[in-house]
Amino acid sequence: MAKKLAGKMKLQIPAGKANPSPPVGPALGQRGINIMEFCKAFNAKTQEMEPGAPCPTLITYYQDKSFTMDIKTPPASYYLKKAAGLQPVGKRNRPKGATTPGRETVASVTRKQVREIAEAKMRDLSANSVDDAMKIILGSAKSMGIEVK
Repeated sequence: MAKKLAGKMKLQIPAGKANPSPPVGPALGQRGINIMEFCKAFNAKTQEMEPGAPCPTLITYYQDKSFTMDIKTPPASYYLKKAAGLQPVGKRNRPKGATTPGRETVASVTRKQVREIAEAKMRDLSANSVDDAMKIILGSAKSMGIEVK
């Protein structure tokens, strides 16, 4: 017999750093999901990724308190900031893009770096080829104020 679906939720959790503290613990606890079981499973699945990389995660939970998770690759903006070498600034000490994209350029990346990012993100993008994926990454770079040389 199939499990009865109770709901779905999305969280963005740093790779290898899931713990029961907010925002992960309360979000899972109020839905009846075993927090420690989730944290151990998430950290085990993301141990080969770069520690601290933000991982969008889709959690499907069932009425019998079990769950499944689908961990996506980090956002293109994370990879672009890393490739451009943007230094952490701002309120939460995170790297920022341009305040007025199109008029202001904050950094630059090479086509080779864009290709590497596109290949890394390929499974999560709605692209049929690496060239199509590169166009998506180029659009993200442009909207962040990052120039591609």
